[in-house]
Amino acid sequence: MEILDGKKISNQIKEEITVEVAQMKERGEKVPHLAAVLVGNDGASLTYVGSKVRSCKKIGFESTLIHLPEETTEEELLKQVNQLNNDPAIDGYIVQLPLPKHIDEEKVLMAVDPNKDVDGFHPTNFGKMALDMETFISATPFGIMELLKRYKVDTEGKHTVVIGRSHIVGRPISILMSQKGNPGNSTVTLAHSRTKNLKELTLQADIVISALGVPKFLKADMVKEGVTIIDVGITRVPDDTKEKGYYITGDVDYEEVSKKASYITPVPGGVGPMTIAMLLKNTLLARERHS
Repeated sequence: MEILDGKKISNQIKEEITVEVAQMKERGEKVPHLAAVLVGNDGASLTYVGSKVRSCKKIGFESTLIHLPEETTEEELLKQVNQLNNDPAIDGYIVQLPLPKHIDEEKVLMAVDPNKDVDGFHPTNFGKMALDMETFISATPFGIMELLKRYKVDTEGKHTVVIGRSHIVGRPISILMSQKGNPGNSTVTLAHSRTKNLKELTLQADIVISALGVPKFLKADMVKEGVTIIDVGITRVPDDTKEKGYYITGDVDYEEVSKKASYITPVPGGVGPMTIAMLLKNTLLARERHS
């Protein structure tokens, strides 16, 4: 059994980007600039955006954090998005989700310039990805593909079962895994909360990608020997015996499932770190496109 170490690979990617940015500086070129818009004070969002800003600093990117109050109106946020669309200094930006309830997320995401949408959420970018055209791929699926590639996990002709059909992970990864290329060339089943015979499907799977958000959902009796497991789920489970009062776990019962797996991602330290690394990679691509 081999652990797909997202922390290690994300550090490799960051080092590669650092070298590229240093070369840009030497040539007197503009370095990539990533902006993040955060509305309100959601704890998880603050942590996530904070780590993005720190990562930018570490690799030599410029970064801007626009932190708006919870009561920001939809109109004010759209105005901010428009400013970023028209600011030549900004190569790419993200609007951190979730947004406060009074703001229409879809409306805001639609207003983002697809050429600066380094999260890869805009329908234009999603559509281009589905058609196998060059585009920004949503950072989490992009990270999964990169992890499989760097560990040389064989996906050709394999049966991949994706659990979860979100627009951010489940649906895009199901498309990417079925596309021509390496990784890819997989036969994909997209399962979800209404799938009746899930265990039957996961027992047939050579690769299981779970993006459900249900702690320890995937048990050892649901997978076959030699399976590859990609666990996208990350949940804080309350636990008074822990110092922090909680522990972090994924969708997979890691202890038991890892005994049967040939490859598995840990939680934390698997897909999570890859997401930030690929967001930085997308920003670098955005900078190259704008030059």
